Amino acid sequence: MEKHKCKWVVLCLGLSIIAACSDKKESSENNDKKEEGISTILSDAKSEVTIQILQRQVFNHELVSNGKVSSRDKAELRFESNEVIAHIYVKNGDRVQKGQKLAELDKFRLENKLSQAENSLMKAELELKDVLIGQGYNVDELDKVPADVMKLAKVKSGYDQTKSQYALAKRENEHATLVAPFDGMIANLFAKPFNLANTSEAFCTLIDTKGMEVEFTVLESELSLIQKGDKVVITPYAGGSAFEGSVSEINPLVDTNGMVKVKASVNGQGKLFSGMNVRVSVHRSLGEQLVIPKTAVVLRSGRQVVFTLESGQAKWNYVNTGLENATECIVSDRSQNGVTDGLLAGDTVIVTGNLNLAHEAPVTVIW
Repeated sequence: MEKHKCKWVVLCLGLSIIAACSDKKESSENNDKKEEGISTILSDAKSEVTIQILQRQVFNHELVSNGKVSSRDKAELRFESNEVIAHIYVKNGDRVQKGQKLAELDKFRLENKLSQAENSLMKAELELKDVLIGQGYNVDELDKVPADVMKLAKVKSGYDQTKSQYALAKRENEHATLVAPFDGMIANLFAKPFNLANTSEAFCTLIDTKGMEVEFTVLESELSLIQKGDKVVITPYAGGSAFEGSVSEINPLVDTNGMVKVKASVNGQGKLFSGMNVRVSVHRSLGEQLVIPKTAVVLRSGRQVVFTLESGQAKWNYVNTGLENATECIVSDRSQNGVTDGLLAGDTVIVTGNLNLAHEAPVTVIW
C-alpha cells in the first residue's frame, strides 16, 4: 500500500515541474514578443519638430534691470509770508499749466505794507535831492554827480535802505499768489483755506509727469554693453503699457557692490508716477550675427548642442552661444577662422521638439 502511495507522490511532483517549466517558457516567449514589439515601435517612431533656416540678421542685445521712476522737473512750492490762505484753486492729482494760479493769500496786510514802503521811498528820494541841492548840484542832472558824493548822499537820506524795503514788500505782495512754474501735476497738497501759511514747509509739490527719469543699476561687467543713447523700454510692475526712452546718463563710479548707476529719460505720457518700481530693458544693436532661438539649444554631457535637419534626420552639432536677449542668442559661426564648434548660414536648425533627440534620429517636420 505504501509502495503505491510513493509512486503517486513522484508522479504528482513530476507533473508540477513540467507545468512550471511550461509556464516559464511561455512567459519568457511572451516577454520576448513584447520587447520585440516595443523595440520595433521605438525604432520606427519619428519625433515631430519645427525648423528655421539660419540666416544672418541684426541682433539687439537686451540687458534687464530693476529701476525706480523719478520726475526730471520737480519743485516744492511755498509761500513767503505768514498770512492766511484765502483761496486754494487746485487739489492733489490735478494737472496744471505754466503760470496757472494754484493758491492765494489774504493780501490786506501785504498791500498795506507795500503802500507804506512806497511812501517811504518817495520821502527818501526827496531827502536825497535836498542833500544834493545843499551841496550845489542840479537834481535834473544827477548823472553829473560824482559817484562818491552820490553814495554819501544816499546814506544820509536813507534812500538805499528804503528802496530795499520797498522791493521786499513788492516781492511779498507778488508772491502772495502761488503760480505753477511749469506744466505738471500737483502732489503733497495738505493745507486748508483760512489757515496761516507755513513758510517753513512746502505748500505743495509740482511734478512734471511727462519728462520722467528712471534710475537703475548694471553690473560692472555689463558696462561695456551699454552707452548713452541706447534704447530703453520701461514696464511698470503695477501693470499697464510699456514706455520707450533712451540712456541719458552713466555715473562713472562703481560702488562697493560692483554696481554702476544709470539714468534714462522717458516720456511717461502722464501715466508714470514718481517713485514707481519698473522693469528696465536696455536694447543695443550689435549688427548682423548668426542668431537662433534659445529653444534650439540643448545640453548634452554639459555641452551646448543644436540639431540641424539633413535628409530627414537630426544631426548633432556642438556650438557656443554668445550674447542673448529674451528669446534669441548669438551662435558661433563655423565659417570664421579657428571656429570648429558652430553652425553655418543656410543650415536648417531644429527649433522645437529637440529635447529627446539623438544623432541621426528620424524626424518629421510640422508647420
